[in-house]
Amino acid sequence: MKNADALINGTAQEQNKKVVVAGCVPQAQPRMDYLKGLSIIGVQQIDRVVEVVDEAVKGHSVRLLGQKKDNGKRLGGARLDLPKIRKNPLIEIISINTGCLNACTYCKTKHARGDLASYPIEELVERARQSFQEGVCEIWLTSEDTGAYGRDIGTDLPSLLWELVKEIPEGCMLRLGMTNPPYILEHLEEMAKILNHPRVYAFLHVPVQSASDSVLMDMKREYCCNDFKCVVDFLKNKVPGITIATDIICGFPGETDKDFKETVELVREYQFPSLFINQFYPRPGTPAAKMEQVPAQVKKQRTKELSALFHSYNPYDHKVGERQHVLVTEESFDAQYYVAHNKFYEQVLVPKNPEFKGKMIEVDIYEAGKHFMRGRPVDDARVFTPSISQPLLKGEVSGIPQVSTIYSEHSEAV
Repeated sequence: MKNADALINGTAQEQNKKVVVAGCVPQAQPRMDYLKGLSIIGVQQIDRVVEVVDEAVKGHSVRLLGQKKDNGKRLGGARLDLPKIRKNPLIEIISINTGCLNACTYCKTKHARGDLASYPIEELVERARQSFQEGVCEIWLTSEDTGAYGRDIGTDLPSLLWELVKEIPEGCMLRLGMTNPPYILEHLEEMAKILNHPRVYAFLHVPVQSASDSVLMDMKREYCCNDFKCVVDFLKNKVPGITIATDIICGFPGETDKDFKETVELVREYQFPSLFINQFYPRPGTPAAKMEQVPAQVKKQRTKELSALFHSYNPYDHKVGERQHVLVTEESFDAQYYVAHNKFYEQVLVPKNPEFKGKMIEVDIYEAGKHFMRGRPVDDARVFTPSISQPLLKGEVSGIPQVSTIYSEHSEAV
């Protein structure tokens, strides 16, 4: 959203087009200059987008930013059963909760989405069941923090996952989203069992952000580096071959050379196959933006150094020669291959044979790169078709629209 002002005022409005802005940024900062006179939809109001667009077309400015409540209690996000068009007809993305329990000093999302609000298990299971009936072969669970799921409604993440795996047809897979270290520590035994399930990817995204405890304290991350190591070491031991992805912020306010070296040593020790490196950027209105900043050149240099370390090792070289089962779900960026994933959610490029799309196939790995492997289909190997319906065509709508009373309003209190 850095260039939102120029994009909106310099392009859309100059062409006399109607503009509706949605998401976290307008929810958190609705009084920004570039939003004046525009229609805005908050993060909990997306199910009313048709109303807002209709009013914007009529020339009205509508702002729906209030928090949904039921008997005084804040509700979660939009309904799970809303009709939608999947970007990929083979993959369903399900949000299991909105908001979070943390108060990280650098994060703007909490300002917009508020405290944790989890969807009931039965609603999530029904959404997954419907998705498989519509031809989906892979489900991703997402949220600001999947590990915190259920703490507001008297349940937990393992309880949800055990119910979901009952619905996964043979040949289909479930991928877990990001979880912060504090909320996964108490569930490690159960999580290891779930990640070993044949229809669940042995993959977990656990952001560490820094290996320095003093930096983590300034970030208000509510864990120490040893907590993170405990999670990673336990899962690596109990789930052989698991892929752990993590995030690093370089140049957080107050980060010293010593702090940064601790982070470098962590990456050198674990050699994460998937590492998201972010140069710190102060988001307006956050506590971290008011702290003493690390010089820009230092942030840039640290980011460059960590990136060089990441690119110095090849995590998949030892897998050349292996025979793997992979699920084919996408097309590569260059349109030369299909993209598949093995049990550990490692990317495997396979020949672009239309017969493979949405299927589980067996391949021999013959080449490895930094971020992917290449696989050759095994001769006479069975192409496994998941026991589900024909996938929706690209652009077809998921779900059956429900008849409801539509009404409009020109203003709603922020």
